[in-house]
Amino acid sequence: MSTTDDKLNQVLEIADLPTKVKNVTPKVPRPKEHEDVDSDYKYSRENLYNLVERGQDAIDGILDLAKEGEHPRAYEVAGQLIKNVGEVTEKLLQLQQQMKKLKDVPDKAPKNVTNALFVGSTTELNKILKGKQLKDND
Repeated sequence: MSTTDDKLNQVLEIADLPTKVKNVTPKVPRPKEHEDVDSDYKYSRENLYNLVERGQDAIDGILDLAKEGEHPRAYEVAGQLIKNVGEVTEKLLQLQQQMKKLKDVPDKAPKNVTNALFVGSTTELNKILKGKQLKDND
C-alpha cells in the first residue's frame, strides 16, 4: 500500500485490508500413488466439478460485460467459454462411463471355462503337459 492509504487507514481507524482478494476454492487432497482407482475417480470428479463451476462464473461475467459493451469480441469469448464448459461436462460424463465399465468387468467375466481349445500340434501339447508335470513335482 502507498503511504497515503496508510495515513487514511490510520485516520479512519480501518484495519489494513488485502488489496486483492483471491477466489479460494477448497482443494481436494491429492491421492497417494498407491491408492486405488476410487480415490483417483473422486479426485478427478472434484476437479471437473470445480472447473465447471468456475467456467459458469466466468460465463456469467463475460455475458454481463458483453451486454454492457455490445462488443462482438466479448460475445465471441462468451461463446468459447460456453463451448469449453460443455466439453468439461462431457468429460465428466465420460469419466462416469469409464468408471462404470471398470466396475462391471469383473462381474461379467465367465466363472468356469468348460470348453477349452488348444490350437497347435500334438508335440507342442505334449511339451506343455510335460513341463507342467515337472513344475508340479518340484
